Amino acid sequence: MLADVDLLKKQILELQSQLAFQEDALQSLDRALAQQQHEMLVMRRQLELLRQHQLEQTEVSGPTPDGDPANELPPHY
Repeated sequence: MLADVDLLKKQILELQSQLAFQEDALQSLDRALAQQQHEMLVMRRQLELLRQHQLEQTEVSGPTPDGDPANELPPHY
């Protein structure tokens, strides 16, 4: 009977240890996800600013004959 109690205590301690490890891992993943979400918001804003800048440049220089900026000649030609 005493051995059963000791076995149960050992199992409970093992479960508590596993739970603590999982909680730590979950918190770490949560922090990483929050950081990635923040970085994505920053990159989306930067992309939008680049898109606006490109549109402004197109308005200033005028569209290319075929409308594709990839076919536009560099300024030194």
